[in-house]
Amino acid sequence: MNQIIVTTSRGLDELLKAEIEALCPDTACRLSPGTVTFTGTLEQAYTVCLWSRLANRVIWVLAEGKCDSAESLYDTASSVDWQQHLRASDTLSVQFNGTNHAIKNSQFGAVRIKDAIVDQFMEELDQRPSVEKKFSDFPIWARVHRDNVVIGLDMSGNSLHQRAYRSKTGEAPLKEHVACAMLIRSGWTANTDKPLTDLFCGSGTIAIEAAYIARNIAPGIKRSYWGFSRWLQHNQPLWDKINDDALAAQKPCDIRITATDIDRKLINIARTNADQAGVFKDIHFDSCDALKAEPQVKEAGYLVSNPPYGERLGELTDLIPTFSELGKQLKAAWSGWHVSLLSSNRDLLRMMKLRSSKDYGMNNGKLECRLVNYVMDEDNCRQFGSDGVNHEFANRLKKNLKKLKSWVKQQDINCYRIYDADLPDYNVAIDVYGDWLVVQEYAPPKTISEDKARRRLQEVLLHLPAVTGTNPKQIALKVRSQQKGKNQYEKMDQKGDRLTVYENGAKLLVNLTDYLDTGLFLDHRDTRKLVSQRVKNKDVLNLFSYTGSVSVHAALGGARSVTTVDMSKTYLDWAKDNMTLNKVKGANAFIQADCTTWLKTHPGKYDFIFIDPPSFSNSKRMQDTFDVQRDHVALLKDAFRCLNDGGEVMFSNNRRGFKLDTDALAGAGYKDIEDITAKTIPEDFARHANIHQCWTLKK
Repeated sequence: MNQIIVTTSRGLDELLKAEIEALCPDTACRLSPGTVTFTGTLEQAYTVCLWSRLANRVIWVLAEGKCDSAESLYDTASSVDWQQHLRASDTLSVQFNGTNHAIKNSQFGAVRIKDAIVDQFMEELDQRPSVEKKFSDFPIWARVHRDNVVIGLDMSGNSLHQRAYRSKTGEAPLKEHVACAMLIRSGWTANTDKPLTDLFCGSGTIAIEAAYIARNIAPGIKRSYWGFSRWLQHNQPLWDKINDDALAAQKPCDIRITATDIDRKLINIARTNADQAGVFKDIHFDSCDALKAEPQVKEAGYLVSNPPYGERLGELTDLIPTFSELGKQLKAAWSGWHVSLLSSNRDLLRMMKLRSSKDYGMNNGKLECRLVNYVMDEDNCRQFGSDGVNHEFANRLKKNLKKLKSWVKQQDINCYRIYDADLPDYNVAIDVYGDWLVVQEYAPPKTISEDKARRRLQEVLLHLPAVTGTNPKQIALKVRSQQKGKNQYEKMDQKGDRLTVYENGAKLLVNLTDYLDTGLFLDHRDTRKLVSQRVKNKDVLNLFSYTGSVSVHAALGGARSVTTVDMSKTYLDWAKDNMTLNKVKGANAFIQADCTTWLKTHPGKYDFIFIDPPSFSNSKRMQDTFDVQRDHVALLKDAFRCLNDGGEVMFSNNRRGFKLDTDALAGAGYKDIEDITAKTIPEDFARHANIHQCWTLKK
């Protein structure tokens, strides 16, 4: 008898304990998070290796001891007579789990154990095993907890969820042992005479594992690599007998297992995997849209699926309407069925408007998920009214669209705001960019809970496609909160897709997915128009230029020259692309620099300077921080020095509560200081006219 440790994913330990007690009767199992420990025989350890559908690793414990220093770890490892377990000609590997105050790095812990083994061999035989990280002859597993360490042979060799039948997967594969846990928690394994369906089968894992269960196939039967194969205490005849008994216990599959997916490529992968698993004939595969799927058998059974989660913000815009439609289809076509869905986003499942019977926590890899069970009884199959007809947010959005319709027709634009936190509970801004929508979620006020704000956002994303006619895949979602310094333009994604929009005769490039802002501030649309009307035959300087939209309008307005200055190379290149897009000719300069320091020593002279600085910046590329309230006078004094006589500065910022120090600026030589904010607020931003302030100052 020996201590045996069996590991699994978090949330599966209770199921694993029950499984081990069924596989190894009369064993007393001890449970801890992700781990089951028991004292058992070699035959029981082999049995768990071959038959466990839920385990990750099976550890045959060789030593336990102190690990409160590097020396004590070495001593604990040295307490094992390693020549009883492996040969000097064998290869070994060490997987070390955990850290403590003495062993602060898992790699260091692994090295100390390796050193203890190698030193023992060298002292006694003057030869040593070599290290092989993958598929070694003797894989060692160690785990430190506080000041103690457990060291053992990893009998599984690599994780037992790897059944050796899956050659390819989809983008987010479901691990085999998690699929089995789903089947158990769904209730199907207690009713294996009932049909089983997976509508989001991906690479086929749930269906294949179900076929293994239905046919009583040992999950490890196809594995060729085991951590005990070269172990000196390995009992090959016993292992062969356990395998022979497992092969003899297999039986035919006499139920209907159906696996469908909308992606034909995934269906082909699933078929290949099922063929390699030996259960191809036991599963009915088909390419099918889950939102239109119906049962292929008359008898009600179990629907167990792992639908897409929407781990990235942008995916939610597509998935929320999808789950709403899925709920409708389940109500319409799947009456009497038991439905179990796994998701890391419980709120997505709530969009189906179904009452759950039970839900269970389980990890799929590093993702914390919930498996939620539903019974499609009479109450759950009751359809709700059509979405959006009498919904508060939907009604307000319809009203806004009707109000803006005639105004938009009169404008030369295809990007504008249609909703701006009109209703306190729906604290978002929604902008149109051609055929796209951008939804910006503001940080919720303290009076609104995070949970309520999240539900409200999901309602927005649910109703938007129906009210606006926009494809959900063309709705970009951004979460906006107070941004400072480098975070204000921080990258959110890596798609690099840009869209061309137009306003008042200019074409402009926007990126709706990769950054918090799109590359075009819509509230300054009228400001840019004013610039274009004031700069004909003038030399123009655009400071803090961002993507150069003001520079484009200045050039199209007939400016003699346009100098564009920004600290970011990315945005300066974007500005160049905008100028090229508009086929602008003339003297145009692009300068990458910190505007606050560059302006102090710049010798050039200009007739018109546009300045729209950030409210605050602490970028590493700046010599100092910038605060627009604190530093605007110094900035505008430097601009005054660069103005020709009769020249003009247009100064804007979006700092709430900002006060322009007119006395100090008049003392610096400015005259005719005029607040032109009202002239620069477009009709679609009239609801929140304090979104920015704007002045002109003349020399």
